[in-house]
Amino acid sequence: MNWEKIKSKCCFNTPVEYIYTSSIFNVQEYDKLYENQNNFCHKVWTDFYAQYKTDYNFLEDLNDIDLSKPLICLWFFKERSDQNAGPDINLAGKTLKYLPNTFLITESKDIKVIENKKKYIRRPLLQLDLELKTYKNILQKFR
Repeated sequence: MNWEKIKSKCCFNTPVEYIYTSSIFNVQEYDKLYENQNNFCHKVWTDFYAQYKTDYNFLEDLNDIDLSKPLICLWFFKERSDQNAGPDINLAGKTLKYLPNTFLITESKDIKVIENKKKYIRRPLLQLDLELKTYKNILQKFR
């Protein structure tokens, strides 16, 4: 993945340590993946896996996040037609927006979805299996 594109302004220490950024993945590449999110056998997805060699699970909804993983690495695929505000993500008391092509990476399991009054049918995302060592190396650059 393009972790070298992460800037220090995207790394936070409070209330927990986390990375929240939209600067990692090229918009044109993201759009191709987004357009083919219902076909993981499509060339864009097989190329994605071949290039980055990172396992992932595509989740239909924010509430499906697997918090048992040692590291939570989420890549938001918000629907273009979803013009509702929110939902937001509460990370240990800090409110973060669910925005397209945005990454949230943290060791914290204190993640809750703040529901909007108008819940959109799908709130898709990719949960990537990022290694804890990789995350620590990213953060080390900014300490």
